[in-house]
Order: sequence, then C-alpha cells, then structure tokens
Amino acid sequence: MKIVVLDGYTENPGDLSWDGVRQFGDLTVYDRTSYEESPLIAERIGDADIVLMNKTPISRATMEKCPGIKLIAVLATGYNVVDIACARERGIPVVNVPVYGTRSVSQFAIALLLEVCHHIGHHSDSVYRGDWANNPDWCYWDYPLIELAGMTYGLLGCGNIGIHTAEIARALGMHVIAFDGRQTDEAKALGVEYVELDELFARSDVLGLQMPLFPFNAGIINKENIAKMKDGVIIINNSRGQMVVEQDLADALNSGKVAGAGLDVVSTEPIRPDNPLLKAKNCIITPHISWAARGSRERIMDCTVENIRAFLAGKPQNVVNP
Repeated sequence: MKIVVLDGYTENPGDLSWDGVRQFGDLTVYDRTSYEESPLIAERIGDADIVLMNKTPISRATMEKCPGIKLIAVLATGYNVVDIACARERGIPVVNVPVYGTRSVSQFAIALLLEVCHHIGHHSDSVYRGDWANNPDWCYWDYPLIELAGMTYGLLGCGNIGIHTAEIARALGMHVIAFDGRQTDEAKALGVEYVELDELFARSDVLGLQMPLFPFNAGIINKENIAKMKDGVIIINNSRGQMVVEQDLADALNSGKVAGAGLDVVSTEPIRPDNPLLKAKNCIITPHISWAARGSRERIMDCTVENIRAFLAGKPQNVVNP
C-alpha cells in the first residue's frame, strides 16, 4: 500500500508525527507541492493508492493520470479543491475531517475582537520602542479602548463554531443575536436570539462571520449591506474571505463607517500585495491560522488515521462523495 501526502507542512511542521499514517503502508510526505494545477501533482502521486492533501488540487486530469488512486483523504473540512464528481465516477471515496477546530476557531474569533478593542500588539510594540519610558504620563493609549459588555454580538451563522463563539461573547457580557437557516436548542439555551438578516446587520455592534461559503453569502459584506449597519460596527471574519467584497470593506474602514475589522481570511490566499485591505485603516489581518492550534491539528491527524483505517476495513467514514 503506497501513501503520499502532497502538502503536509501546514498540518505537521514538525511538532506532530506521521507514524499513525505510516502504519498502513509505504509513506512519502511532501511539505509542499502546488496550490494550482500542475504536472508535478500527478508526478508525485505516481502509483500511490492513498493520497492525503489539504489545499493541493486533485483534478480530473490528475486522477486520469493516476489510475491507482483508491482513496483521497483531505486534511481539512473543506474539500472544494477535489473534483468530487470525477472521484465519484471513478469510485474513489473522498473523506474529510468534519469537526476538529471548533474551540480553536471560536477562541480565535474572540481574540481578533479583543485585539480590535485593545490593540494589545501595537501597545506592546510601543513599549519596547521606548514610548512608555519617554512618556510624560503614567499611561497612554493610541487607539480608543472599547468595552464590550452591554454590546450586541451578531453572528452570521450559528453552527458549532458560532455556538462556542456565542458562549464566550456571553461571558464578556454581550447579547448575542444570530442569522442561520437552522435554529438549534443549544444556541437558544445560551440565550442566542435568532433574527432575520437585515435585522442582524442593523442591530450588531460586532458582526462575526461564522458560516461556510454558500452561493447566497458570497460577497454578502458589500457596500449595500454595510450601509444597513450601525456607524462604528466592528466586523470579524475567520470563516471565508470570499464573503467580503474587500474594496467595499476597505472603503468603509477608511470612512469610519466600520470602526475596525479583524480578519483571518481573505478572498485569495496567500494574500495578494494589491489587496485593498492592506492599506485600510483599523484592519487587523492574520494569515489564516484560526485552525492551527496544535490541539486542532492533532485532531486532524487522529481523524485522518481513523478515516484510512475505516476505508481499509471496507467501511469508509466521513465520505463527502457517496
């Protein structure tokens, strides 16, 4: 049994072990292959039986060049980089890791919010520059400091991650409202108030995007919907960058309509140098790391091992193309 990992570095930069996967056969691990269609992908797969990948695309052309593929295991929840229809035609199960980073991603959403509210990184840097030692006052701040208690946190999406984000927001003294097509008793038990979309925009002091990308929400944060929001709203997005029309958000940040944004995702990743958000006011951007706490990555590894084990036992699990 030959197994190949095409882009293993982000899952395991050296602090985890591939031994759980290695037990099933001859394993080859590449840190990086390509995030775009490339002949190198098929070359590296070769005659492998099982392919593991995160963001390296597996296209119809690649599958046709690699007829030995029997299983594609995605080291993530999202699987849009795999030609699912072709895999189904060829009888290749595609399996993913459906739940692994709920706590980590919700924690990171709140971390982004707190950074927008306090600019802790900036103020720490200023101390190390000597600004505090040379200040005539015993303290100072370069940005308005925002207290969240009593404010309304609006969630666009209230699934597992949204529920845990709501739990933390409630602990900070915030009221939580949400728009989601599926309402859960768990969220209601936390005190989450479900509202319609326009009401979500109108009432939120903080708007957090916690929803997978669907056709209806692509570009949903645009100038028309931003105009419905409160002056001084804060926008947090560590879900999908394609939900935001980035020039519209940059314009709103620069005008002050949006007081601040905390973003862990952008429309094209890695971020392009000409992304307008890079020059926008009061915009914090991190490199898509909400998911990357070691605990989360350990769960990805463990689930992937079990996905392979189940497949070899003839009972594949977490199949996204049944």
